[in-house]
Amino acid sequence: MRTLHGWAPAKVNLSLRVLERREDGYHELRTILQTISLADRLSVAYDPAGQGVALECSDPSLAGPENLAARAARELLERGKWPGSVRIRLEKRIRPGSGLGGGSSDAAAVLLALGRLLEPRPAASVLHEVAAGLGSDVPFFLVGGAAVGLGRGEEVYPLPDPPRERCLLLLVPSFGISTAEAYGQLSRQRVARLTPAERRHIISVFCSTTSVPACGDARIAMGLLSNDFEAAVFPRFPELSEWKDRLVKAGAALAMLSGSGSALFGVFADRRGAAAARQRFFEDFAGEALVVREMSRKSYGVLWSA
Repeated sequence: MRTLHGWAPAKVNLSLRVLERREDGYHELRTILQTISLADRLSVAYDPAGQGVALECSDPSLAGPENLAARAARELLERGKWPGSVRIRLEKRIRPGSGLGGGSSDAAAVLLALGRLLEPRPAASVLHEVAAGLGSDVPFFLVGGAAVGLGRGEEVYPLPDPPRERCLLLLVPSFGISTAEAYGQLSRQRVARLTPAERRHIISVFCSTTSVPACGDARIAMGLLSNDFEAAVFPRFPELSEWKDRLVKAGAALAMLSGSGSALFGVFADRRGAAAARQRFFEDFAGEALVVREMSRKSYGVLWSA
């Protein structure tokens, strides 16, 4: 039985624009995603003589066959008709319901590991097809770094790595937010469909965020980055809006909700600034206040070992 050990990093959304609801029930998205150093820990073992998929998790409520990581293994084996068994051990560090993509990252990590363990090795296109069928964020985690996500998020276009990895102060509340509920609230706020002019404006602003070289500082200075879910989530959880304001007052160049929440992040020029903000302003935060760094695509490519 061959075993690989590795990491499944979290992500933040540096920009997230929600357009119309599609015929397949998903919403059309325009987003910029960025992997960060907060990560779940996984071990993935493959035995060609065995049978079935099993998953153990440090959080017992997430263990079992319906965990997205276990589903990823099953669907890949079935897609390529590979025989054998997969055993997954998962140590959770990314809080579920935080908008940080932990479940999607776990699933992609299993696909990447099996992409090295299976013989013959599955094609990258097969990994992407399986990932896209599992969830909107899963294809992004096959790539890592900074990337543009289109469609429902399954169309992923890598952006150049920035010249340096910035630091973030990540605020992860003790409560989670249901993505489905956040979408429902956003739809209720938008009583009517976006007009063609509104849609064109959103797309034009978003395109301008991706035209600035090296994802990050220039777009922040131009004030082009935003998350449409804040308008839906903040009225229900006003404390999130207050903590976002405190991030800005603490010196964050950008502060934003990640995904549909509940996590917030502030971007700082260096670790010292992020650590000082954590020390000074967030000792009374009811949750986790973590200093993390952006993870480049180069760093993302060396997450697994035998």
